[in-house]
This record gives sequence, structure tokens and C-alpha cells, in this order.
Amino acid sequence: MSRTPRKSPGSASINVRGIVQGVGFRPFVYKLATEHNLKGWVYNTSEDVRIEVEGDAGAIEQFVRRLQTDAPPLSHIENVTTEYHPLRGYRSFEIRNSRAQKGKYQLISPDIATCGACLAELLDPQDRRYRYPFTNCTTCGPRFTIIEDMPYDRPSTTMRHFRMCPQCQAEYDDPLDRRFHAQPNACPVCGPRVELVDSRGNSMTPSPPGCDAISAAGQLLREGSIIALKGLGGFLLACDATNDTVVGELRRRKKRSSKPFAVMVTGVEEARRHCHISRQEEELLTSAQSPIVLTRRRADSSISGEVAPGLQFLGIMLPYTPLHHILLRDAGLPLVMTSGNLSEEPIVRDNGEALNRLGGIADYFLRHDRDIYSSYDDSVATAHRDTSQLIRRARSYAPYPVRLPFQARQVLGCGAEEKNTFCLTKDNYAFVSQHIGDMENAETLEHFEGTISLYRRLFRVQPEIVAYDLHPDYLATRYALELGDSGVELVPVQHHHAHIASCMADNGLEGPVIGVAFDGTGMGADGNIWGGEFLVADYNSYSRAGHLEYVSLPGGAAAIKRPYRTAIGHVLTALGEDTLDDVIALSRSSVVPAPGEAKERQGQPASIGQVTDVEIGVIKRQIERSINSPLGSSMGRLFDAVSALLGIRTVIDYEGQAAVDLEMAAHACLAGAPLPVVASPARRDASPSHEAICGNGAGYPFRIVEAGPIRVIKLSDLLSAIIEDLRLGVPAGWISVRFHDSLARMIADMCRLIGQDTGIGQVALSGGVFQNRLLSAKAVRALESSGFCVFTHSQVPCNDGGISLGQAVIANFAAGTGA
Repeated sequence: MSRTPRKSPGSASINVRGIVQGVGFRPFVYKLATEHNLKGWVYNTSEDVRIEVEGDAGAIEQFVRRLQTDAPPLSHIENVTTEYHPLRGYRSFEIRNSRAQKGKYQLISPDIATCGACLAELLDPQDRRYRYPFTNCTTCGPRFTIIEDMPYDRPSTTMRHFRMCPQCQAEYDDPLDRRFHAQPNACPVCGPRVELVDSRGNSMTPSPPGCDAISAAGQLLREGSIIALKGLGGFLLACDATNDTVVGELRRRKKRSSKPFAVMVTGVEEARRHCHISRQEEELLTSAQSPIVLTRRRADSSISGEVAPGLQFLGIMLPYTPLHHILLRDAGLPLVMTSGNLSEEPIVRDNGEALNRLGGIADYFLRHDRDIYSSYDDSVATAHRDTSQLIRRARSYAPYPVRLPFQARQVLGCGAEEKNTFCLTKDNYAFVSQHIGDMENAETLEHFEGTISLYRRLFRVQPEIVAYDLHPDYLATRYALELGDSGVELVPVQHHHAHIASCMADNGLEGPVIGVAFDGTGMGADGNIWGGEFLVADYNSYSRAGHLEYVSLPGGAAAIKRPYRTAIGHVLTALGEDTLDDVIALSRSSVVPAPGEAKERQGQPASIGQVTDVEIGVIKRQIERSINSPLGSSMGRLFDAVSALLGIRTVIDYEGQAAVDLEMAAHACLAGAPLPVVASPARRDASPSHEAICGNGAGYPFRIVEAGPIRVIKLSDLLSAIIEDLRLGVPAGWISVRFHDSLARMIADMCRLIGQDTGIGQVALSGGVFQNRLLSAKAVRALESSGFCVFTHSQVPCNDGGISLGQAVIANFAAGTGA
């Protein structure tokens, strides 16, 4: 808090910046002033909350102090300035109308889960809002998704079409009521309404539609229907999460064969019946953000295995709107709740759009007439090292900014191709957008462009610099290059430098750091595919200090979708053709299927041994002649290769699936779950102990060699040892455990060497590979044991959802330098 010297002890002007609109801050100020017998006023501007008070000097001092110590729980105060001046003779304290200011902006609250007071009203048969699905107050409810412009007043939201009834207006006007100036305030008499329609839009409820639609939807869910439900930021698809047939049908209609669904349950106690819930996970589930939380599944859970096929973890969330609370109680079932879209498309937002795009998926639609202005997916998080880590940053987190350790210029970071977000910087804030999605179609590009326009308007940003990824074919890159025609400065940013800068900004670091950037794909400065990188980096620049050795990826994108091709490329590059032939022969001689793919899937090979000789010959020629076989140093592809070698996953349905299944095999092994033995003619009865295999965590061997100023990790010893364990019949799960141990030691050893060269003691871990809980925990432990201070992500994802933040902060330093 900054303060100018007091001029007179009886009157003060106070400016408060931060998230102080839409969170009950003005009523709080009114009550606080009344309590201290102060006179004056408070109002919102487009930039801040402004207050004038006068009265006893001691009371003013206490008032200013309590503005920060007792502020509403959903507010976040960034700065308070106080200036004292002569008395002005106010006779009362009042809340004045908001005032717009050209070019000024205010931080905006994300949407917030239903509070306890509103939930109590919702479930009280005597309350006038009993079962009303749009109950809210200044502590909870929609915010960002209904805002069209600032300041945050009802005429600037999608609630402007609903005229409040006398009772709601009285609450809205009463400074002592918790609904004072709650912009979405409404009730069954005057507010939005729900209706149930079939897939053709025909009403299924009496006129006028009302809450009975929800009980009817609950009955339909119990009967096995799939319902599209309009939520805060878009439509969700819901069905009975305990019914194998229904969940399987949702997969077929949504064209999502195996990617996991999220499940919504009524409360923590029900969540505990299906998952092991830690204290940190419970805090996340019950927080005001109420994200999907990835939790370890219980063996006796009644939730269908089709919800998250083959995985040890379930994505669980609690109801976060009144509509959810009512529907979950009426259905009496845990419900699948997944984004209302076809795979790879943006979430559906509008009623008409829902019928057009979801009519072939949902049997019925539970919709309402409150418009959504900005679409939002559900956020996904994990509890990690006594804190939370975001996998997808969207509802209830965006558009809250990341505070930067420097004063930023107005910059747009356009993000990556997959898991796209964008980032706008201004002052000392980085406004990272909600999850946009994979930039693979026109619909997602339209969503991307529209959301950039919204953020620019809300936060009054006119980008003078635009940062983008080096990959020329990314839609986000093409968008940035087109902006160059308008006169903005363009700054290309290397993908993995952006990852590390993102982690630095997430933690408020200024560098330099040793950056470990592990992911699947990123265009390297040398034109090859990077992804197993050790950088020495700050915001200004980076140098490549080490990486995994390059291997051929036969077929390029085909190798990503078919990990058996990646495995063949790794073995052939690192160990030669004779070893590859031995691996194929070993796989063909195995008599017991490995975990994961026990049979052919849609005509695809379930193991390397099932790849035809013709295709193997094609792959060999591709590598030998460098035909569509780019070189890659990707850690993500190494995970894919090992997963395929073990017969766990040879063909994927979604990005990262082979790596996820490899991690799950390790978790199952460590949890004591039985695993099949990968038998061979040499050893059909092998089932060694963990200690015998892992050598107390030593893992597999690898070599670090110097190639000029850069160190390269050679994989031949590691792959040879894995193949030998396969030959001995070691279970795939134990091989996965040992592989993870090896990578943790690999990270620590490389960082130790770089630290000796540079004297740097800080390590930043970033990239999608670090979503792997097992690897992340082992790597942090190994690094800390080596004396490093380790930084991971918490405010933005470590995956490509955090790339835009890194791009934007790097561009702040690189702009004007010719970088």
C-alpha cells in the first residue's frame, strides 16, 4: 500500500485496484464505513474502486487497514493508495453509480461456484428460490461468461434482458443485503428459465417452462438417455456414469473412443466412494473454483470402466451451479459431464447452435434463456506437492491474470497449435485466456479470434508486439503473421524457450534458470523436432545446453499416431537393424499379451510383432533414405516408443495416450495391482521383485556425451536394457517404473553438469511430459537431493496451454532487438 503524507486528519481519498468488482466489495465498503461512523461515498470505475471517507482520524486508519485484512473472500486486492485532504462535509455514506473511463480497465472475477448461503436457499422448500437454478449473490455465480464490457454493471451483461421484480430489486438496492448490486440477481418470477426439449427442439415441459424440466431430465438420465445441459460457459453432455452401455454410446456418438470423461458427484462423501481423496484434493474439489480434479480411482467404485478406460485416475468434480445441484439430486446418480462438442471442436455455447451441432449426440437438451457471452470449458487440476497444478485452465481461473515481475508492454502471445491459449500483457499483468483448444479447424480459429477481441476490449489492450511459434504451419502462427501487415512488431519465439519462460513467469522469477522442457513436439532452431531439452534461459535469451539424441520419426505425424512406428525408429536409429529384427522376433514369440492392447484394435497391430513385414520394410526404407522421417529429440516420443515396445499402446486415439498408459502401468505396479507377465521363450515364469528390478531406484543405464558446447543423452544403453528385461519376461509395469527412475536420474545428472558449468542453482520444469505425476515427483526429489531449487507450474499448465505466457514475456524483452 502506497500513501502520500497526511494533509488533514479528517478526510481521505482511497483507490483500490484488483478484483474488486462483482465480488461484493462495495457493500463491504459500505458496511465497514457505517461500522466506523464514516461519511462519504464509494463507486466503481473502469479502472478501480474509488472511496472517499471522513470522520475520526483513528477510524479512518482502521478503515483503510481493514479494507485489506477483512476484504470479501473472492476479492483480490493488488494495490491501495490513500491521499488525505481537508474535510468536505459529507453527511452520510452512499454507494454511487459506476463511471466509465476511456482507456481504463479493471480486473474481472471469473465465474464462481455456488456458495453455501445460496445452496441453503436452493434446498429450502420454504425459500422463494427453492430449486431455482439461477440462484446467486455477490459471492457466487456467473461473472466473466456474461460480461460484454466494463465496468461490471447489469446493462453490460447478458442479464440486461431480465428486468428485476420488486423483491429482487429491493435486494439489489439494499447495501446490507448480500445481493446488493449482484448483477445476475434473479428469481423464478423475473429471471432466466429452464426448458427441456428433444433433439428437434420440441418442448418436453409444460408452458411456461420451469424447474419441473430438471426433474424430468433426472428421470431421463436414470432411464439411460444422453442429455445436453447448458452450463456456465457452454453445453455439457451428461449421462449415467455407472452404465457401460450408455457411456459407450456417448463415446460412439461423440467420436471419442477412449479419451477419459469427467464425472460429477453430489459431494465429497460420494466422491470418496469412488476415489481416494487426499486433503489437498478435497480442498480443490470444494474450492470456489471447483475444477475437475484427477484422483486415484477406488477398486470398488461403481463408475463404469468406460469412463476412463485403462486409467488409474478419475476426473471428479462437484456441482458448481444451482442447476447442477438440483439435477444431481434428482438423478440420484454420478453423471458423466463432458464438453458439449464433437471431438476437437470448441464447446457449444448457444441454444440454436446446440441443436445443430449436438443433435446427433444428445437425446434431449436441458437449456435456458440466459445467454453466454464467452464460452468456457471446465478447468482440470491435480494436487501436487502440497499445491495444485492446472492441466487445463478455463472456468473459474481465467481471466484472472498472472502478475509479472516487470512492467510489461502491450503484447499478444498467440500460443501453440494444441491446447491453445493466448496471452495479452499490460502493466504488470499477463492475461492468459481460457483454454481455446486444438487449432485444427475453422470453428476453433473463430473462437480464438473472437476471444482475443473480447480480452482486448475488456482490458483495453492494443498490442504493439505479437509473438508466435516458429512452426510455420500452426494456425496461431499464420494469424500472427497476418497481423504483421497492420504494423505491429512480430517476434518469433522458440517453443521450448517459451515453456521455460512460462514457468519462470508463473513463479515470478527473473532468471537465469536451467530449464528442462520435455514434451512431444516443438520446432527447433535447427529445423528439427525438439522435445527433450535442457536450456540455460532467462526472458532475454536461451542456449541449448543438452538434449536427447536425435532419432528418426518415420512418417512424421504418422509416427505420433502410431507409436509402434516411433518404437521402430528409436530401435533402428540407436541399436541398428539386427536388434530391431530381434525385437520383432521376440514380440512375435510372446505367448501372453501385455497390459493395454491385448488384441488388435480396428485392424491396427496390438504389438510390434503384429506389424506386417511389408510395413516394416517401408519404415526401414523411410529411415534409410530420410523420406518423411524428421529427426526428433522428443521425450514425449521416447515415452511412446517404450510404451509400444512393451505392448502397452501401439496406436493412439488421443494425444499423449501411449505415455499416459505407460505411466498407469507403473502406478498399478507400485499400488500392488496384478499385472500380466510379458513372457518369452527364455523366461515364461519371470516375476521378479521390485527391488531386484529397480536396484533401489537406480533405473536403466544411459550415457551423456559432449558434442561441442552441447551435451547429448545417448539412448542405446537404456533401450538395450529395456529389451533385455523384455527378453527375461519382466512385467511391463516394473519396466515402466524403472524407466521413470532412469529419467529422473537423467534429469538430475544433466542439470548437475550444467550447474557446474554455469553456477545456476534454479531449475524450471515445463512441458506436457511433466503432467506425468510419477516422473514429476521423482524428478523434483532427485533435483532437490542434488541441491537445486526446483520450480514447477501452478497458475498456468505445464503443457502447451502455458506457451502463450512464455511467448508474451519473451517478446517484451526481445522486441526492438531484431530477435
